[in-house]
Amino acid sequence: MIVKNAEFVISAVGPKQYPTDGLPEIALAGRSNVGKSSMVNKFVNRKNLARTSSKPGKTQTLNYYRVNNDAFYFVDLPGYGFAQVSQAEKDKWAKFIDAYLTKREPLCGVIQLVDLRHPPSKDDINMYEWLMHMHKDVLVVATKCDKISKGQWLKHIKQVREGLKADKSQQILAFSAETGQGLEELHQWIEARIASVIPEIEE
Repeated sequence: MIVKNAEFVISAVGPKQYPTDGLPEIALAGRSNVGKSSMVNKFVNRKNLARTSSKPGKTQTLNYYRVNNDAFYFVDLPGYGFAQVSQAEKDKWAKFIDAYLTKREPLCGVIQLVDLRHPPSKDDINMYEWLMHMHKDVLVVATKCDKISKGQWLKHIKQVREGLKADKSQQILAFSAETGQGLEELHQWIEARIASVIPEIEE
């Protein structure tokens, strides 16, 4: 897939605000500050399409980014785990995230981001188990692989797989928004998911 353009469309907290054009949607799930915005920016080759922040919890809505006008949407979910917000606010997020992931028809895949440097957190594990229970098509993207030596990648990927209790068929992709490592494989996975609902993808 050649990314020709991308744009932020809307911040939504419920179905009445979701786009109605029926384009395929790829959801991004992960703890706060794991690198979801950086991954989006690297994918579309834009520095600041998705705003990054050193303060966890910046994303508090479902943020829709449309890629190639009519190809698909990235839907960035609020980060879990370390957001400096009240429990009541977290409960509100959980409600609309659950509703989106459970009921949204254009959703054709979920990218769960984890930090390759560390074992999966309890929240990472809970999210992965929930996605498996709901039979979602999931790609696990292990971010920040540039922060450790390449020779340690397989060891850390194994750590992620064992922590999530993921079987061997689960793809776990070492990724770096700094170097572009894993970007081609990310494109391929997204193309395959879109093709599963739209037979032909514009090259």
